Amino acid sequence: MRSCEVIIVGGGPAGSSAAWRLKRAGADVLVLDRERFPRLKLCAGWITPEVVRELEMDLDDYPHRLLTFPRLRVHYGRLSVPVPCVQHSIRRFEWDAWLLERAGAPVEQHNVREIVADGAGYVIDGAYRCRYLIGAGGTRCPVYRNLFRELNPRAHELQIVTLEHEIEYDWQDRDCHLWFCEQGLPGYSWYVPKESGWLNVGVGGFAERIKSAGQDIKAHWAQFAAKLDGGLTRGARYDPAGYSYFLRGRVDVVRRDNAFITGDAAGLASRDLGEGIGPAIRSGLRAAAAILEGAAYRLDDVTGMSVSSIARSMLSRAARPLGPHGRRRAGNGGAAHGLRHGNQ
Repeated sequence: MRSCEVIIVGGGPAGSSAAWRLKRAGADVLVLDRERFPRLKLCAGWITPEVVRELEMDLDDYPHRLLTFPRLRVHYGRLSVPVPCVQHSIRRFEWDAWLLERAGAPVEQHNVREIVADGAGYVIDGAYRCRYLIGAGGTRCPVYRNLFRELNPRAHELQIVTLEHEIEYDWQDRDCHLWFCEQGLPGYSWYVPKESGWLNVGVGGFAERIKSAGQDIKAHWAQFAAKLDGGLTRGARYDPAGYSYFLRGRVDVVRRDNAFITGDAAGLASRDLGEGIGPAIRSGLRAAAAILEGAAYRLDDVTGMSVSSIARSMLSRAARPLGPHGRRRAGNGGAAHGLRHGNQ
């Protein structure tokens, strides 16, 4: 049986952030993930300036695709408003693997099933033992399932369902677009360009409201795809896939003895735009601080409103000139056809 001080279940942004902080302090850390990195991760891949700062990222040194938007374009009915701000897009296929490698912790591919409390620590599948356990495995995190599900039942009215596709496409419009409540969708759809001719498009909304209205997320996707084909993404071919997660609700218990839940395992996505990367990173860093420093582990303030981040970015942008936005190589967009971002 392998023993270490801290085991982190899940190598996404919450898990890699916790591992990064712990390893810098010299802790004995092991990351377990059921997937081998780089791996498919469905996500628009939108990160905020706060995320960049919290991760101490040097954007000029980031070795993969990163595009900076000087504005968002927000659409509601016939109203279309350009919102000057600074936000960034990455490909999660690349970014998550880079974060995990940067953390410097050993990673093993293992699908965690059973977790048993054992004295002051935990035994995982009879194969791993640790003193501290961090659950960072997303909505279906086995740490949540084994230790926290009865303490923090999911609020199904806050469940979001999505369909999206990331394609290789020679886009011409480099702005990020958001469409709210189109065709009765209780949510929004998005167009998020990525550097060097990649693009993520998708729709998402409240699962219960869609069902109670007699609607279907697939129908909303079909309407959105037709809209895009009429303008922004002519000739693109899609093969969307879906996932679900939970917006921030009541999370009464986030630490149980020496076990912690973070990110989507705790249901921390923002209530307005469903942004989960920032809360995941902040919760991962706080779990590490609780282990290293004995700090209280609280998550009541890790999830703000995404529009607040956009507003802060607007003020920051107004205060200083913006340099060349984005890092797109001209004329290297690739053919206008679908390529799922796990198939490369």
